[in-house]
Amino acid sequence: MAIELPPAQADADAGDRYFNRELSWLQFNRRVLGEAYNTGHPVLERLRFLAISGNNLDEFFMVRVAGLRGQQLRKIEDRSIDGLTAGQALETIMVHAHALMADQQALWRDMRGELAKVSAPVLSLSEITPAMQPALEAYFADQLFPILTPQALDPSHPFPFIPNLGLSLLFELRRRSTGETLRELIMLPPTMPRFFVLPGSGNASIPIETVVRHFSERLFPGYEVNGSAAFRVIRDSDIELEEEAEDLVRYFRSAIKRRRRGRVIRIEAEAAMPDELAAMIAGELGGDATTITETEGLLGIADLSQLVDFDRPELKFLPYTPRFPERIREHDGDCFAAIQEKDIVVHHPYEAFDVVLAFLRQAANDPEVLAIKQTLYRAGKQSAVIRALCDAAEAGKSVTAVVELKARFDEEQNLHWAAQLERSGVQVVYGFIELKTHAKVSLVIRREGEGTRSYCHFGTGNYHPQTARTYTDISYFTADPVIAADAAQLFNFITGYVEPQMKELIISPLTLRARLNGLVDREIANARAGLPAGIWAKMNSLSDVQVIDKLYEASQAGVPINLIIRGVCCLRPGIPGLSETITVKSIIGRFLEHSRIWAFAAGAELPSRQAEVFISSADWMSRNFDRRVEYALPIRNATVHDQILDQVMVANLLDTQRSWFLRPDGSYVRGDAKGTQFDCHEYFMNNPSLSGRGAALSGAGGVPDLTLLQRP
Repeated sequence: MAIELPPAQADADAGDRYFNRELSWLQFNRRVLGEAYNTGHPVLERLRFLAISGNNLDEFFMVRVAGLRGQQLRKIEDRSIDGLTAGQALETIMVHAHALMADQQALWRDMRGELAKVSAPVLSLSEITPAMQPALEAYFADQLFPILTPQALDPSHPFPFIPNLGLSLLFELRRRSTGETLRELIMLPPTMPRFFVLPGSGNASIPIETVVRHFSERLFPGYEVNGSAAFRVIRDSDIELEEEAEDLVRYFRSAIKRRRRGRVIRIEAEAAMPDELAAMIAGELGGDATTITETEGLLGIADLSQLVDFDRPELKFLPYTPRFPERIREHDGDCFAAIQEKDIVVHHPYEAFDVVLAFLRQAANDPEVLAIKQTLYRAGKQSAVIRALCDAAEAGKSVTAVVELKARFDEEQNLHWAAQLERSGVQVVYGFIELKTHAKVSLVIRREGEGTRSYCHFGTGNYHPQTARTYTDISYFTADPVIAADAAQLFNFITGYVEPQMKELIISPLTLRARLNGLVDREIANARAGLPAGIWAKMNSLSDVQVIDKLYEASQAGVPINLIIRGVCCLRPGIPGLSETITVKSIIGRFLEHSRIWAFAAGAELPSRQAEVFISSADWMSRNFDRRVEYALPIRNATVHDQILDQVMVANLLDTQRSWFLRPDGSYVRGDAKGTQFDCHEYFMNNPSLSGRGAALSGAGGVPDLTLLQRP
């Protein structure tokens, strides 16, 4: 039985050629929420997906809705990809967003019951028992009461500033002695956990706002509480870069402070809040430009992620330990010796990100290493990558780090890392003002014999040890001198604006778009000449109009096109005369699909050794082609080519268990596809990869040939 997303997800009124980007994103978040509905997952994993969908929606309002609201306020007449003005787009988006929020709350109500069944209840005010009172008393008196600051709301007390994602409580009070009424506001401290776990209760927890309500008489002695309501604020959190900024570091330090006070985009309020209070809050915080959402349930669904941290392994996925490439072990952990012998591809998270850290640590400690060059987009809060670079610089090596300050929501963290790197002697470069450096590249130059040899790492994901445990990405290690020379030119382009002359590497904004167009044009020419043709591509998002139109042109020429797009897809597949040879699927599951891979048939049926295969840091969005420094790298090594094409891509195309299929009307359907049932995540968890296995490959009898399982 096929599973379809709710009817509200289909966008019947969008343009004939393209889906609206924001509506497509909301559909993606519905697919994430669909995993929370999946009763085949353990209950805390389902809760994790629910929290992720909540966090995604918060960011959607902070960035995408905020951007459209800004266009509307500035009366900008630009239209979206499907022809909608900002106002028209917002009107449609809010209908879909409200439906999504309602479904999140409905699911949360169901999951509260499931958590209670496994002794992890989230208690409401009416469920607090006398036996719980001593623990609650101690928590409130010792930890909560000292940091709460009630504030009267009257003409002598101006309405306080409430930060982005701030959660607050409003109280309607009546003085017992005089009958005088009063309104009080309490901002709940963001430094405190959202849920208090009752000691000795297993995993019973109480939201912090419920604890405050429980002790409201302690907070307001002499008053009677006539009512209370919680609300939460979401602000515009995008940073618009001014091209004339003279000092990028100073600009971003200032911009981060301004972001905390950005325009209020949405107020999420409990449905019990009286209309006059809601109007008062809206007037104080944002006026007519602010959307007020009434919520029957928990405000801040994203905070449920705190409950996922319970030490309840039986309520989570079975632990998975990623493998370390055997070939590096065969060289006694010497990454350089293993790479020098043969190129290696590492498939995260099935193979450990530790190999990337080992590569950088070896570079830091090896006395023969002369220099390290590294791009950093997102490195995480506790980054072993930063430590390795600092160690290398402190050991006297020449270390250059390209730190991208414009990485959204990581700007502050990246400023911190940049300062730490500079203190250790690293040459920190911030790249272009008008371009984000999104390419993930590491270059190590080592003295060997009478000369030097360069070792490269190219990644489709960030140098982020935490996300590497759950994001599927490709790491490619090579000592190919041609590729290394191109990597050196890439760094010179970023640090010194030196125009590169590449032999293998393709980069944006210089050559990426033109090269992609040329690759598609060749498939078009082959199809028209009666030769085998085909395009396989895997990415996070597809929204660039020029690329979509080129794919439509290829489809009209008869080129079979299979796209695996996790998130936004503005292309309409399966439209007769336009895109009938194009299929699109999205894979959502235990791991977050993040790798970017392209394959072009080049005159032979896919998959084949003749196919041209690329890994890339870029999605097919306008920003990736025109406003970012990205790379695409052709894979020439036969073993790596086989791993990426015949294993990774074929497994993703074969997958039926984690796949949602995009239909021409914009809806997605997940169900029992025809042919062999296949779960690509389970497959890679249980089948070691081809590249990097060394002698272990022959001893294991080789890797299964997935191409034999391909459906016609």
